[in-house]
Amino acid sequence: MSSLQMRRMFRHMATGEPMELTSPMSSVRKLARLAFIAEQFGYRYLDARHSGGRHSVLKMQLVPDLDPQAQQRAAWHRSNYPQAAEGGPLPPFQQDAVELLKARLKFDLTGKNAEQRILYGALGSTVAVLILGYRLGGDAPSYLIAGIVWVALMAVFVVSLFVNRSRHKKFAARLQSHGFVPLTDESGRLRYLPPGAQLPYQGGQMTAGPYGVPAQGAYGTSAHGPYGAQPPGPYGGNGQAPGPYGTQPTPQPQPYAKPNPQAYVQPNPGHPQSFGPPPAYGQPPQH
Repeated sequence: MSSLQMRRMFRHMATGEPMELTSPMSSVRKLARLAFIAEQFGYRYLDARHSGGRHSVLKMQLVPDLDPQAQQRAAWHRSNYPQAAEGGPLPPFQQDAVELLKARLKFDLTGKNAEQRILYGALGSTVAVLILGYRLGGDAPSYLIAGIVWVALMAVFVVSLFVNRSRHKKFAARLQSHGFVPLTDESGRLRYLPPGAQLPYQGGQMTAGPYGVPAQGAYGTSAHGPYGAQPPGPYGGNGQAPGPYGTQPTPQPQPYAKPNPQAYVQPNPGHPQSFGPPPAYGQPPQH
């Protein structure tokens, strides 16, 4: 993960708009680390897919996180890591959180779209083999050779399909064990989201400030952001990020001007936030 790629991500986040990050080397680990940093500054992982020739490029989508807890977390990190966007110090990586993001990325990459790519590959190979038989002479021996090639290719595709499904189930089991909830999107894809989260939907327009601080949601107008009413975030109800080994840091003075109250989504006063110990990443909070 290069510092140049990190600075580009921060420039995108400064617009407050949804964005797409690309990994030409198909590195899930690199994208997971980028997603982790983005989540510390007001964004949230949305989806991932393959693209490019032979699907050699990975693309990850990130969207502003309108949840009040996420905005409190982002404000804390902007205060304590003011040079992060310029290549300065970053919040420390939490290995468990990065591994869960990797599992989400891999689950999305091995799902319905991956199976469609395998089936399209099998169909394309069938057409290519027929053309091969024709160009070899178009007689019985030529089509026999082409048929042997076709059988070998189909065996590879069948093995790939079973391996993909096996990996897909493994990632699903891991996410379920950490409290992630299965939801089906409007295209019929199964997704896993943190407890209390919902898939964003189209509607409305967004005008946002730096690091995704929204004034009006692009994914709906819920008072709790695009993912519905959420439980307290991974840093507890006080909005502070934990220090090393789960200790809470001493509150630091805020160098930023007092924000416009209308630029933030206010929590529902009828549902007071919990001030208990912060739950682990991906775990539902204890009430």
